[in-house]
Amino acid sequence: MLYIQALGVAIHTENESVALASDILILAVKPDVVATVLQELSHVLQKRQTLVFSVAAGITIAAMERSSPNVRYIRVMPNTPALIPGYGATVFCPNSQCSPEDARLAEKMFTCLGFCAQIPENLMDAVTGLSGSGPAYIFTIIEALSDGGVKMGLPRDLSTKLAAQTVLGAAKMVTASGQHPGVLRDNVASPGGTTIHGLHALEQGGLRNALINAVEAATKRSAEMGKK
Repeated sequence: MLYIQALGVAIHTENESVALASDILILAVKPDVVATVLQELSHVLQKRQTLVFSVAAGITIAAMERSSPNVRYIRVMPNTPALIPGYGATVFCPNSQCSPEDARLAEKMFTCLGFCAQIPENLMDAVTGLSGSGPAYIFTIIEALSDGGVKMGLPRDLSTKLAAQTVLGAAKMVTASGQHPGVLRDNVASPGGTTIHGLHALEQGGLRNALINAVEAATKRSAEMGKK
């Protein structure tokens, strides 16, 4: 706390005092308390014409507008790699109260964290299921690859580093080359080689189907949360 104050950041202990001192407010609370917070601050947000960013998963713009109408809302879905500048994936959707300048501000803010795009709100649940929840899927894959290396005799530390760097490097090849992942995969898999045998094992284990199902399940859950 003292370190933050030393940087010149004002610290408040009450929601209303934060809102009164802010032209832009980032709503980063649990989804089940968003309505309560917005109702508490409604008079301040409307009076100050505050621009409100919400990163609460599953909470729609319509739900926020019911809690506090006539406010400029931008719904945002970042992901945890945004903790490392340049590696995050963020999408946002402004409501009808927002101006083009508000959208440009959002893009400028979140591009600092990595990839950023404006999308229609009907795609937000799918983004939540893919890039919002996706880091957890990739952590599981890295852990499994590391376990495979350990099973085959590699030290744990080396195995985890190799697994993580392999995922990082493969992702960079996709973003830098612009090639379809399937093309890049085929470039690695020579006829009768080790990689095609490994890929066959992945298909037998249902990895592709499991990942597709994971995105679908998380998307549906996000949609369910938005209906509560």
